[in-house]
Formats: sequence, structure tokens, C-alpha cells
Amino acid sequence: MDNTDSLTCAEQVVGYEFSDRSLLNTSLTHSSIADTRVTSNERLEFLGDAILGTIVCEELFRRFEDWLEGDLTKAKSSLVSRRICAEISDEVGLTNLLILGNGIGDRGELPVSLRAAVYESVIGAIYLDGGIEAARAFILRTMKTFMDECDDSASHRNFKSSLQQLVQQRMKTTPHYEPLDEQGPDHLKCFEICVVVSGEQFPSAWGTSKKDAEQKAALAALEVLQKRYGVG
Repeated sequence: MDNTDSLTCAEQVVGYEFSDRSLLNTSLTHSSIADTRVTSNERLEFLGDAILGTIVCEELFRRFEDWLEGDLTKAKSSLVSRRICAEISDEVGLTNLLILGNGIGDRGELPVSLRAAVYESVIGAIYLDGGIEAARAFILRTMKTFMDECDDSASHRNFKSSLQQLVQQRMKTTPHYEPLDEQGPDHLKCFEICVVVSGEQFPSAWGTSKKDAEQKAALAALEVLQKRYGVG
């Protein structure tokens, strides 16, 4: 297979058609076979790492409106980790596209860092060729499974339990949930609920069910009390 056919195959695997195929070629070229490290994929890896972090942060910010900064940071760190980037490279097929020198060894035993790097370098190449939206589409498509896992874990977060522990420890009492309002038809109701602790009412929250509204109200109260007591 000549280089043109190889790059056509690579575009099919990546799911993006390059205007400047030299960027794709560079993104797949490891330093072990490049003329110099400057002409390898290392510079594109540097750029792609920054683009990946930005897109992941934005997606987490938009998707998880109730998450605190610490939770967003933990999720971002996991999603852009070498382990996950390497897994994506394997799943997409980027690992098999890497252009390697003879001394690298068996392709099936490539180190995590090398497999992760090609994912980031391809992101950098797509960004330079097609802009931020093209890079965003590639990242969100290839990250979908891992993003959805974050979503699943978010649905199991229990802010009510965390609030109760904090209130019992710091205030020696128990939080109560007070319904304030409900709106909408029976099949599409929304509920407004607030937390009350020892007569103090905390910011209310709306939810599509009473359980959902209580969790959001618990989070709102948690944010106030964590700042008050200097805990997180």
C-alpha cells in the first residue's frame, strides 16, 4: 500500500477528510522514524493535549450544571488521562496507524504513553486543518462512551446523604425538605423544593421529580454550608 492509500485508510479510521494530508501524516509519525523530533508528531501532541483539555472541560461544564469545581476537575483529569487516551487510540484504530521505527518492538505491546500521544497528535492535526469545531466533533465522538460513564456516575451521586452527614456533624440536627411550588401538567410536572435546617431556609431548586428537586436542593445547601464551615 503506497502512502496515498495509507492516508486514505487513515482518514476513514479517523472519520475526517483532511485538506492538508501532510498534517495527518505527521500526526501518525513517531520520533523513532522521523528525520528529526521536530518533524515527528510530538509538536502536534502538545497542541492536541491543550485542545482536548479545553473541549472536555467545556463539555463537562455544559453537561453537569450542578457539579462543583472539584468534581469537574476530577472528571476532567480522568477523561484526559493517558490510560483513557490510549484506550481510545486502540478502539478507534489509531494505534495500528502509527508509523514506527524498527526498534520500537511489537505493536501490540506499545506503551500507554505512546498510544495516548497519537490520539492527541491527531486531535492537533484535525484542529489545524479544520478548526475547533472539527476537533470538537472528533473528540466528542471518540470520548462518548467515557463521557456517558461520567453521566451514569453523576446520576448515582447522593447529595442528600452528604448534606445529612455534614448537618449532623456540624449542627447536631437533621435537614428537612420543604415543597414550595409545582408547575406544569400532570405528565410533565416540575417541583420546587428547599432545604430547611433549624429554621434556616437554603436556596431552593427545581426538578422534574420531587427526588430530583430534593437532590438539587441538597446540593445548593451543601455549597452554602461547605463555604461556611470551610469544608469540601
